[in-house]
Amino acid sequence: MNHQTGLKLLFWMLLLACCLPAVSAPIALTAGLAFGLVVGNPWKNATAVWSRRLLQASVVGLGFGMNLPELLKTGRDAFLYTAISISFTMLAGYLLGRLFKTPQRTSILISFGTAICGGSAIAAMAPVIKAEAEETGVALATIFTLNSVALIIFPPLGHMLGMGQQQFGLWAALAIHDTSSVVGASAAFGGLALAVGTTVKLTRTLWIMPSALVAAWFSKSEGKARFPLFIVGFLAAAAIKTTLPQFEQFWHPLNSMAKQSLVVTLFLIGSGLTRDLLAKTGIRPLAQGITLWIVVSVTSAAAIISGLIR
Repeated sequence: MNHQTGLKLLFWMLLLACCLPAVSAPIALTAGLAFGLVVGNPWKNATAVWSRRLLQASVVGLGFGMNLPELLKTGRDAFLYTAISISFTMLAGYLLGRLFKTPQRTSILISFGTAICGGSAIAAMAPVIKAEAEETGVALATIFTLNSVALIIFPPLGHMLGMGQQQFGLWAALAIHDTSSVVGASAAFGGLALAVGTTVKLTRTLWIMPSALVAAWFSKSEGKARFPLFIVGFLAAAAIKTTLPQFEQFWHPLNSMAKQSLVVTLFLIGSGLTRDLLAKTGIRPLAQGITLWIVVSVTSAAAIISGLIR
């Protein structure tokens, strides 16, 4: 058996292990990070594609564990402070981009990804501002690196700050970039945190289209942003579960499968963080991304703990 074959075999063994209920989200992420950083991912491109698809399917499946009226109430309550959070983040990102002299389009992508929903927001905004592939790649690498860190440090930080599950779910949704990382960190904290975090995060994600349209108008661009259809699937699943509660024997297994597929997704995401990707990120974009993330995290945590955001 040659070296490359051994790497692929190890990858599949770890991936299959993540399908077992005994494997939690933090363990899967740690295994993925260790694999990607120590030995390298033999299928980097395929992993990126399938982690995104599996994430979307997992989020839809999570809807079978939600109650639609409660989701809509949480989303309605979250609308105002998500709008304020996004505006604040974009302004802070603009100022920090100027401070660190980050290339303009890279700075916009990092700010947009931090403000709304990480990689999905960057992918939606990139064609609108006509970003080059390398600029998009650097922004994605920056956000992806911070997402991986957030998954590890947010749950213990939440406990250290004395947050309840409602508070932590809200904080994760406002301060963590990607939906996958919000769901993963919230799931590690508790069931209520998962419900709140997922709902508020998806409310933030709804801002992709109006934000991209505003950017297109300012930049006089004809590029088009794509609406994330998995949000519709999530709401549809919640509506089906709420309307047909007598079929709970079907909805519960689907929800459980979604939670475990999320664990597999986190392994795939972790394995995509390689030394080459870290080297590509660069100092200026990473400095902007880290500083912006700290500002947003500290500000949102303070607002939640003080009761300004509930």
